[in-house]
Amino acid sequence: MTDFLRTPDKRFERLPNYSFAPNYAQIDDMQMHYVDEGPSTADPVLMLHGEPTWSYLYRHMIPVCAAAGHRVIAPDLIGFGKSDKPTQLTSYSYQSHMNWIQAFIDKLELTNITLVCQDWGSLLGLRLAAENEQRFKAIAVGNGMLPTGEEKVPRAFKIWRAFALNSPWFPIAKIVNSGCFKTLSKDEQRAYNAPFPSKQFKVGTRAFPALVPTEPTNPANEANKAAWRVLETWQKPFLTAFSNGDPITRGGDKYMRQRVPGSKGQDHVTLIGGHFLQEDSGAEFANAVNQMLAKID
Repeated sequence: MTDFLRTPDKRFERLPNYSFAPNYAQIDDMQMHYVDEGPSTADPVLMLHGEPTWSYLYRHMIPVCAAAGHRVIAPDLIGFGKSDKPTQLTSYSYQSHMNWIQAFIDKLELTNITLVCQDWGSLLGLRLAAENEQRFKAIAVGNGMLPTGEEKVPRAFKIWRAFALNSPWFPIAKIVNSGCFKTLSKDEQRAYNAPFPSKQFKVGTRAFPALVPTEPTNPANEANKAAWRVLETWQKPFLTAFSNGDPITRGGDKYMRQRVPGSKGQDHVTLIGGHFLQEDSGAEFANAVNQMLAKID
């Protein structure tokens, strides 16, 4: 039985541009929250957030994709958003997050999925798509990657990882704001802080940076290499929509386009923004996804 905390609902009241009805799936005795918008009979667009955000990050994209006739599903990863938050650092591993998101798509019986992912949403989502290839019909990646412990680690990421593990001060909203070109409003910053009333709720956010495979001995390396072997034969649509201002994932779009055959013929875009491009160019990112799907639906 996992010890976890649940953020009080009142923390999420009156958040700007986030009036979506809450939905919950029971995963390993925990509550996993997700947004589910658009026609329930349409093929799902699965939007996976990363660190240290939650589905609020996709608030500008969800209505655009739903209006185009897609069913948009944006879960909060365990430890984030309105989902329950295990209190022990040891509860969080790359594999535990994979198990939770796998259980989520199994519970909702999702098929013909279009993956939209960024940051840790890519580390989880690209593996998920590779391990469930028959259930995914397209992929759109923005500012993300699937590392295998062999890549050169950007200095910006090393600094960030050390900060997440060691800093006594871990201001979630300020971290997100620093990764945007725009300046988040006071209410938007309140929204990013909302899931975390105290430091006890932030264990999952602290854990993620250290779980990224950056060393040859990382336990996730073999599974990620196996996922790459699938992606290297992936013929289904594969779109990159990176931003022009992210020091951590810069160049990853070109790298993936060279390795994934499904990227050929796609209308890849470079959007204006920082690491959290959903804040800076959310509608443009959503439109790129819609245009990709319009060609295959």
